[in-house]
Amino acid sequence: MLIVETHQAQPWPDGLDWEARAQEAAAAALALTPYAALAAAAPLVEIAVRLTDDAEVQALNRDFRGKDRPTNVLSFPQVQPDLLEGLANSDDGEILLGDIVLARETCAREAEEKGIALSAHATHLIVHGTLHLVGYDHVDEHGAIAMEALEVKALASLGLANPYVDQD
Repeated sequence: MLIVETHQAQPWPDGLDWEARAQEAAAAALALTPYAALAAAAPLVEIAVRLTDDAEVQALNRDFRGKDRPTNVLSFPQVQPDLLEGLANSDDGEILLGDIVLARETCAREAEEKGIALSAHATHLIVHGTLHLVGYDHVDEHGAIAMEALEVKALASLGLANPYVDQD
């Protein structure tokens, strides 16, 4: 069973149920991968989503990636990619798939630049982060195209527009 726990370092706007939104976004992303069975697996599969600010994300980005600047989302997988396939059959009681951390100011600025709601942009970033947790990446063109296609499908299943199409 997939559980997404959301922790807010500071309240995020929109009066949205961020925990429910994060659960929907992670489930939608996971459903499109070879690891879809994790959503209904016997062990508890957990993703932790932290909604925080630019300062905390900048510190994490600096400490873990050597980049001393804030970014919109960071993902910290807790399961090695070669072990993901067998997780649905695991007899472990609980599996932490990983952590996703979003920076409020950066996310809000990007949403404003795109002319979309912060909640829509954050949902996209949670989908994006979930895909990173199960081994997807965008370091090369092939990986980026595959990852973007999954993001677009996951967001469409949630009634959200393609984030890669110019909204003008």
